[in-house]
Amino acid sequence: MATLIRSTTPGSSWTRDELRAYNITVASQDIATFFGNPTLPQPSIRQVTLEDETYPPEGVANKDDRKFFVYLEDATKPPPGEESSVDTFATHLLSLLGYDELVSHCYVAGRRDIPFFMCGGNTHAKTDACVVNLHTEIFLLVQEDKRFQSEVNPEPQLIAEAIASFQFNNGLLRKKGKKPIEKKTVPGITMIGTTPTFYKIEVTQDLVDAIETAQYPESPTIVHKLVPPVEDFDGSHLRKDGMKTLSNRAVILRCFEAFKQFVG
Repeated sequence: MATLIRSTTPGSSWTRDELRAYNITVASQDIATFFGNPTLPQPSIRQVTLEDETYPPEGVANKDDRKFFVYLEDATKPPPGEESSVDTFATHLLSLLGYDELVSHCYVAGRRDIPFFMCGGNTHAKTDACVVNLHTEIFLLVQEDKRFQSEVNPEPQLIAEAIASFQFNNGLLRKKGKKPIEKKTVPGITMIGTTPTFYKIEVTQDLVDAIETAQYPESPTIVHKLVPPVEDFDGSHLRKDGMKTLSNRAVILRCFEAFKQFVG
């Protein structure tokens, strides 16, 4: 692997070549293995979002609930040649589910440019949405799957963002005179339309050291992912249907609820 080319590459340009260059692989898990429990919890969300599939929403009094249905519809119909409203839907959904209450002083934010030092040079990784706190520490990353526009795979991008956020958060600890952490599981989500895939990305200081110095890590990094077990997982329908289908929505929202355990 020493012959693989390693260079300072922005997170948005990461591909499977970068994953191979740094001994990173992605492995799928089932619900029981991924969450440590075969039973998914009920989502902490108002019942109307689980039962109503009308659009426009009729008789929905709560403004946040109305926005859920509006953003849900919009995220499944990207304008030709433009990015969809997936990011808007994702940030609203995370707030609706209480992801902004999991860590003290945290909130759900839109795009964030994260400094990223690799191969002896400075670059950056840009997340589409994230959960951060007032000290700009990053706790969760969201990356839209834009393969309706191009062939770019969102997985390497998300992994680059996780590594950059680990590096950035440790930099904040050093500035405060605190000891940096040696490893952390960074939670991440990719979204195609309103359908998520969940990731547990364990980043270690050894991996970061190898990336900073353009070396091949001796120890592999295995990223675990979960594709929600919805009834209809035909890729051609994921963007169009996603959470618009009530049965899909019930499973996906339960996965979001279970995923909270990794944020913090």
